[in-house]
Amino acid sequence: MAADRRIASLRRFAAHVAEVAPLDLSLRLWDGALVPLAPSARSDLVVAVATPAALTRLVRRPRLTTVVELIAEGAVDLEGGTLLDLSARLGGGSTRGIARRIDKLKAARTLLPFLFGPGSGGDGHAYAGTQAAKHGQGRDDKALVQFHYDLSNDFYALFLDPEMVYSCAYFPDWQADIATAQRAKLEMICRKLRLKPGEHMLDIGCGWGGLVCHAAQHHGVRAHGVTLSQAQHDFAVEKVKRLGLQDRVTIELRDFRELQGVEFDKIASIGMFEHVGLANRASYFQQIRALLKPRGVYLHHAITRPMKRSERDFRRKRPEYSAIINYVFPGSELDHIGGTVDALEAGGFEVHDVEGWREHYGRTCRLWTERLFANRAAAEAEVGAAKTRLWLLYLAGVCLGFERGTIGIFQTVATKRARGASGMPPTRGDLYA
Repeated sequence: MAADRRIASLRRFAAHVAEVAPLDLSLRLWDGALVPLAPSARSDLVVAVATPAALTRLVRRPRLTTVVELIAEGAVDLEGGTLLDLSARLGGGSTRGIARRIDKLKAARTLLPFLFGPGSGGDGHAYAGTQAAKHGQGRDDKALVQFHYDLSNDFYALFLDPEMVYSCAYFPDWQADIATAQRAKLEMICRKLRLKPGEHMLDIGCGWGGLVCHAAQHHGVRAHGVTLSQAQHDFAVEKVKRLGLQDRVTIELRDFRELQGVEFDKIASIGMFEHVGLANRASYFQQIRALLKPRGVYLHHAITRPMKRSERDFRRKRPEYSAIINYVFPGSELDHIGGTVDALEAGGFEVHDVEGWREHYGRTCRLWTERLFANRAAAEAEVGAAKTRLWLLYLAGVCLGFERGTIGIFQTVATKRARGASGMPPTRGDLYA
């Protein structure tokens, strides 16, 4: 009987929401009942609550991490679409306006009975290892990287392009498909690096080998890639053999900080700096400088967050950011572009170009989300339902972050500082010709 009263109370509250803040979606309760949240709400997009314990956990611990765990477990699910579809139904903006129109007393009366129900679980899908800030103080970059990348190559293939490029694409136009946009990105990187036949190039965090193979095939360089992911390393080595590039491309399962006694003409770091940690920023750029020949060119491609009023405010992490770190991207931190440029100059580099690609990454993540959602059955068979739900939430959430401007991405081109001419051309017209 208590359960019946709770369901009746939820129905009454849903009717209140439908009246004061109508939403074009429906709620499915654990008894199978479909409750519309607007007088004419469609039923193609449904928030499903599988058990009253899900609401109990939310009432007792009203945090984003609780929502993430409930979604991972399937206790709360979005049927018929992704977070992108839900955002579109909510108008694409903040939910604060909706919350202000809801009667807080009615909300409290509806949720109070769930406070005393049974509710256990949670914290089963987050990274369990240490996330120490500094190298040499317990930080294990290999473990952090492998948690994210060593899920399954076949899983990543379900949403990436044929070359398995897992970083921001570059769209010649917004209608381009993901394969076209990723090829354009690889070519743009090579152009910005001013690659010449016979040069020795390093790709730090080479992923599945897309850039090193493209650079060797189309620009005649000798390319070396390093990664800490065993799965990526094995795939890239096989790809190099398949393409017949063994004489021009080498792949190592190695921390780039261990590279000694070798210098490169050009170095790229594409989507790797996010793993470094801001406490290691200075040493990171120092190591890159040590690996570059005089006036060597470095391309830095990294996700950023907008700067706040102070560095202290910037270092505070929003709940959404912490959830991404703990469940998908452990150990990662995002810099602001000013911090990156400062660190490059302090590290002995001359900065030449900074280009924002925020909207390109929003489009990239939107296409990834759509592809993974379309292949979710295969994804669940490969990595399990919980990981699939988490990754759909992650990719869609990051997409919205880029589209709304709460996160960004920049490509920064710098050279190892030296006296005299930089060696860079007088204009950048050739990049966009």
